Amino acid sequence: MSLPFYQRCHQHYDLSYRNKDVRSTVSHYQREKKRSAVYTQGSTAYSSRSSAAHRRESEAFRRASASSSQQQASQHALSSEVSRKAASAYDYGSSHGLTDSSLLLDDYSSKLSPKPKRAKHSLLSGEEKENLPSDYMVPIFSGRQKHVSGITDTEEERIKEAAAYIAQRNLLASEEGITTSKQSTASKQTTASKQSTASKQSTASKQSTASRQSTASRQSVVSKQATSALQQEETSEKKSRKVVIREKAERLSLRKTLEETETYHAKLNEDHLLHAPEFIIKPRSHTVWEKENVKLHCSIAGWPEPRVTWYKNQVPINVHANPGKYIIESRYGMHTLEINGCDFEDTAQYRASAMNVKGELSAYASVVVKRYKGEFDETRFHAGASTMPLSFGVTPYGYASRFEIHFDDKFDVSFGREGETMSLGCRVVITPEIKHFQPEIQWYRNGVPLSPSKWVQTLWSGERATLTFSHLNKEDEGLYTIRVRMGEYYEQYSAYVFVRDADAEIEGAPAAPLDVKCLEANKDYIIISWKQPAVDGGSPILGYFIDKCEVGTDSWSQCNDTPVKFARFPVTGLIEGRSYIFRVRAVNKMGIGFPSRVSEPVAALDPAEKARLKSRPSAPWTGQIIVTEEEPSEGIVPGPPTDLSVTEATRSYVVLSWKPPGQRGHEGIMYFVEKCEAGTENWQRVNTELPVKSPRFALFDLAEGKSYCFRVRCSNSAGVGEPSEATEVTVVGDKLDIPKAPGKIIPSRNTDTSVVVSWEESKDAKELVGYYIEASVAGSGKWEPCNNNPVKGSRFTCHGLVTGQSYIFRVRAVNAAGLSEYSQDSEAIEVKAAIAPPSPPCDITCLESFRDSMVLGWKQPDKIGGAEITGYYVNYREVIDGVPGKWREANVKAVSEEAYKISNLKENMVYQFQVAAMNMAGLGAPSAVSECFKCEEWTIAVPGPPHSLKCSEVRKDSLVLQWKPPVHSGRTPVTGYFVDLKEAKAKEDQWRGLNEAAIKNVYLKVRGLKEGVSYVFRVRAINQAGVGKPSDLAGPVVAETRPGTKEVVVNVDDDGVISLNFECDKMTPKSEFSWSKDYVSTEDSPRLEVESKGNKTKMTFKDLGMDDLGIYSCDVTDTDGIASSYLIDEEELKRLLALSHEHKFPTVPVKSELAVEILEKGQVRFWMQAEKLSGNAKVNYIFNEKEIFEGPKYKMHIDRNTGIIEMFMEKLQDEDEGTYTFQLQDGKATNHSTVVLVGDVFKKLQKEAEFQRQEWIRKQGPHFVEYLSWEVTGECNVLLKCKVANIKKETHIVWYKDEREISVDEKHDFKDGICTLLITEFSKKDAGIYEVILKDDRGKDKSRLKLVDEAFKELMMEVCKKIALSATDLKIQSTAEGIQLYSFVTYYVEDLKVNWSHNGSAIRYSDRVKTGVTGEQIWLQINEPTPNDKGKYVMELFDGKTGHQKTVDLSGQAYDEAYAEFQRLKQAAIAEKNRARVLGGLPDVVTIQEGKALNLTCNVWGDPPPEVSWLKNEKALASDDHCNLKFEAGRTAYFTINGVSTADSGKYGLVVKNKYGSETSDFTVSVFIPEEEARMAALESLKGGKKAK
Repeated sequence: MSLPFYQRCHQHYDLSYRNKDVRSTVSHYQREKKRSAVYTQGSTAYSSRSSAAHRRESEAFRRASASSSQQQASQHALSSEVSRKAASAYDYGSSHGLTDSSLLLDDYSSKLSPKPKRAKHSLLSGEEKENLPSDYMVPIFSGRQKHVSGITDTEEERIKEAAAYIAQRNLLASEEGITTSKQSTASKQTTASKQSTASKQSTASKQSTASRQSTASRQSVVSKQATSALQQEETSEKKSRKVVIREKAERLSLRKTLEETETYHAKLNEDHLLHAPEFIIKPRSHTVWEKENVKLHCSIAGWPEPRVTWYKNQVPINVHANPGKYIIESRYGMHTLEINGCDFEDTAQYRASAMNVKGELSAYASVVVKRYKGEFDETRFHAGASTMPLSFGVTPYGYASRFEIHFDDKFDVSFGREGETMSLGCRVVITPEIKHFQPEIQWYRNGVPLSPSKWVQTLWSGERATLTFSHLNKEDEGLYTIRVRMGEYYEQYSAYVFVRDADAEIEGAPAAPLDVKCLEANKDYIIISWKQPAVDGGSPILGYFIDKCEVGTDSWSQCNDTPVKFARFPVTGLIEGRSYIFRVRAVNKMGIGFPSRVSEPVAALDPAEKARLKSRPSAPWTGQIIVTEEEPSEGIVPGPPTDLSVTEATRSYVVLSWKPPGQRGHEGIMYFVEKCEAGTENWQRVNTELPVKSPRFALFDLAEGKSYCFRVRCSNSAGVGEPSEATEVTVVGDKLDIPKAPGKIIPSRNTDTSVVVSWEESKDAKELVGYYIEASVAGSGKWEPCNNNPVKGSRFTCHGLVTGQSYIFRVRAVNAAGLSEYSQDSEAIEVKAAIAPPSPPCDITCLESFRDSMVLGWKQPDKIGGAEITGYYVNYREVIDGVPGKWREANVKAVSEEAYKISNLKENMVYQFQVAAMNMAGLGAPSAVSECFKCEEWTIAVPGPPHSLKCSEVRKDSLVLQWKPPVHSGRTPVTGYFVDLKEAKAKEDQWRGLNEAAIKNVYLKVRGLKEGVSYVFRVRAINQAGVGKPSDLAGPVVAETRPGTKEVVVNVDDDGVISLNFECDKMTPKSEFSWSKDYVSTEDSPRLEVESKGNKTKMTFKDLGMDDLGIYSCDVTDTDGIASSYLIDEEELKRLLALSHEHKFPTVPVKSELAVEILEKGQVRFWMQAEKLSGNAKVNYIFNEKEIFEGPKYKMHIDRNTGIIEMFMEKLQDEDEGTYTFQLQDGKATNHSTVVLVGDVFKKLQKEAEFQRQEWIRKQGPHFVEYLSWEVTGECNVLLKCKVANIKKETHIVWYKDEREISVDEKHDFKDGICTLLITEFSKKDAGIYEVILKDDRGKDKSRLKLVDEAFKELMMEVCKKIALSATDLKIQSTAEGIQLYSFVTYYVEDLKVNWSHNGSAIRYSDRVKTGVTGEQIWLQINEPTPNDKGKYVMELFDGKTGHQKTVDLSGQAYDEAYAEFQRLKQAAIAEKNRARVLGGLPDVVTIQEGKALNLTCNVWGDPPPEVSWLKNEKALASDDHCNLKFEAGRTAYFTINGVSTADSGKYGLVVKNKYGSETSDFTVSVFIPEEEARMAALESLKGGKKAK
């Protein structure tokens, strides 16, 4: 196919942005160039021509050009300019001896030469004519010219190579030139005639002659041409002055026209013309009334002319979706958006987006639509500005240039597999429709235009465009775009196509490589490159095999023996001049995968030769072939090559490149490559057998890691030349490193089946091919590729994901060296549509008002944007005399409820409010302005109105009404609600209540509705003060069951799992299922499990029971109230449980589940019991998921009659911790039972088994049947006892306290096997640790009893209890001091608390009232009793837990008698106290020596003082000189005998006496003589001696 004109003459100039004038000019030029052409032909320089002849021809040529340009100046300005340039060049060439052909060829590159209208007939076909450029000139060939054809592989490639020829014509002209041949003659004959036809078999020579109809013969000689030139000169000299002036004026006019044309084309220079869009006038915001029209205007500059798109709330406006609503116009740079009949829905933010190839710019404006409150005149609204007609212009085809292009039935994101076929298509709707004007359809893949090939075909049926893939390959994966162009306007649509790998023939084999290309081709080798596949089959790819096939054959051969890892490889052993195709296969340890798609054909030719052949396509036949002879030259040894370098080095090969030598002669040369290890001069020739023909070579079989130097020699028939300079040292190895892993993988939501993944690109990556992205369901561990063709950039959209599923992603980079490590896994993200800000709330009401604050309520937005609403923001403004003020923020922090209290308001001020909702995506648009509310005190005691009423589960005869409690509950809490309804059209007096008694729930299922009738509802709250104001109305709601309505369905699967299922066919991408129980969310319920997938949801009961009774409802968000519910009551619960049991897989009925018990000897018994077992029943015993069998450790037994299954273990060891399972199989019925023995459970069981084993060992000798315990006897003593067994006579029992043996007087007789130890009057001193040991020759056993701390306290409480119970009744006893109440106990301990009370009040103890314990007596002493002491006395004995009481009544006769006795005893005590008495001083016996004086002193007491008298031998004794008796101070009596004699011996007495009584104190006086005493002593000793004898 031919290249478009703009691609040949204006590179990078996009046709879609051309100006109309430019389009017209270009189109006109294209038509003109088909009719005009300039061909130049010549073979020799005009050496034989005189300079005068040259000047004459130049002048004639100039006049002819001027004459021709004058007639066509307005239409062919560009052509005339080139004609003028050609004439000037001709004149210059004539003066310097050059041919016209060389001059013209030298000036063609940047100018466009029109062809003369007269030319000879051409041999080129029409298609070839179109392919020729407008300024094409026939090249002049000399010497051995070859006609080249069929060099390229396909016709398409030859056509494309023609473009390369255009770019190289200057080089052709300058190198080849036009040489003078010895035998060639020049013949140039030109004639110009307006009526003659152009002939492409001859070159036209522009002459202006008088005779325009004359023709020149091709075989005329130079002399004839000279004669003709002289005639022309003579004719020119005969011109009149008038003609000369006219011609000069024409030339000036022509020059002016050419200058204007140059200026015009200079403006077409894209570098000066292109600039980004710029808003000259931005759209302005508007506030309008309902039903008015509004226009948004903007003016935009930019080149190419920007395309303007209008958006409403970031959504493109589609004028066809709502015809007549929007009118979009663009006229002379002014762009307009008109909105007709504005309503509340049009309140939004509008954006004008201008875009061209230089960028995009946006401007914003807001439109606020206000509603007129009250009656209004419809005529006050106007229709707005009239609709402007569409702008029309003239296209190059003459049709209207304003087109609207739309795509219907569009192709979506598509998935295919290698080897399959696929079609992408869409219907194109173009308005207005113009017959015979078909659109230009162009398909793109990743921004690159697609051309029909054997892999892909395009089709345009007139209304539908289709792109068909005959055989999908991974190279076909990418973003496909269809662009439809009509005139100057175009629209495009894009979608991604994913191509998955074909199923491998060998399991685990890698996928096929892709994008096989031939990077460099020459005579000796071709470098092949490819991209590594994303799937390696589960094991690393070991390398790749490259296959080649000669074009025209089906024989494939493998190019490398060992796999190569580097994704580039030079293929050698090619035959020069032949074409090849290549493919690549990957290999891993499992095998070889599928081959890649074959490469494009490539010829094994020298690049220089191929370029020369490509740059010289066959020239049009000129009618003559001019051959030159060259003299043979002597052979010259070629010089050394230059610029030798290593262009590529890997571990497998090294590629060298150099330039041919300047000195090489006329014959071809060949090359020899030499190498040597670095540091040595040992040069070795590499290509010893076959010399290299092209200046590039690939070396193999080099030692990896070693360093080499290389050089090249040239050779021809004359010999081998000197070597080139050696290269720098090259180390054999991969110079390209594998890229580093990408970082920071961030997934973000896109749609309900796709996720956008972004990442940080690999650092310092060289020759990066792209990235592979993989996805995995979170927790699955299974990774799947998201793309099979590497993508560039740092962002990719992964399609084909499951809605509601959570995924994680990872990325790896790829270059020719290989694939990088995987990046870190991203965070898990749930696949669902990206969120957007919510719509505005609505129905703002005042729920409560105070002096300086108000409580507002509102309804949730209809559209929550796909994410839960996180809060609301409230704004308010004052309204003074109907004029609103500025908006102010009411809350800085978002409020979560649909109600808010606004404080710091002004009393009696009128306010307006608006509310905006917020979610994760941001803040939504504010609501419509509320009505005016006055801030004043409400003093009502009843509750405020409920709010947020919502109707759901609407059916033909029922619905569910829900609401929220009022913000203001009144003076007392809300106790219930009343629900009212009426038909929507009914009057206010037709409200009727739905419930007679107030309900406490905040929902009600309304039944008994009439199908098709519209209802409204309201709710009133009640408290103790009364019923409050009704809520805002809910509705109107039509009682109808919408088509397609589905209900919640209960299901019991084969496993007996009970679930509630719901399906919705009207979900949006942002919809979600929301389950609730009794209309309270079940999101965090541990008893339920919810699973949603697509448009289906299932709520499963984990363990259905009585706790699960209730109403279960499912709501679908972001819909128009789709919901359903299901009631589970007790009856339904029983039915579902029975059904669940029936649906379960048949099981072996079990009486007892697997249990564990410890036997007597410490054995462990696992057992379970089935209801019934047949003779074929089998049991598998599983421990920690491994089957165990009977052996030394395990003993198994099955009793099929009783159904008991047992397994015994002698001992539990640490390795026996785990899970034990008995698997039963009886025919088809199966069952199993498991017991888990891990952690504390196992340790406890192991401890118990060991204990039982030790117990059994212990019981083999004397042992305790009952261990040591205590009891308190009736005498309040503590008895320690234990029960023993297996006792014999030799058995001893020993008691210990605190490890000290207790001596027991009595020997234990072990009667009845009971051993006791009695502890009397137990107290704190008896606390301690008691131990008793049994022992004999068979062993011993011991039992310990700790009576300390808490155990001691417990025992003491029991002792105290016994003591308290032993207390006698209270008795009354009078004393000299007062009255005493007392009771006796067995014995008293300090732990027994005693409390006394009098007439129910605790007694306050003092010196008059005392309590105490004397021995076993507990008493209360009341000294000096008074009548106030009468009453009931209670003694409470508290044992630590319980109080024990004893009571006595001290009143009436009891008190009187006690009081009288007290008085008597008191007087007796007084008398006893004051009676005369001897206090002391007199001894019982006084022994004194005769002659001594006896002095005795005695103290007496009495009140009154007593009378004192003395007695001797019971006779009164009077005082005299010998016996002096004195009594002083009433207290002291003196008794003195001077000179005692024996007569004074005797019994004396002191008698004291007063009115209260008397007392006598006796003493004896014994007088002895010393001599008598000595005599008596001697006699006594004498008597003793006689007796001894």
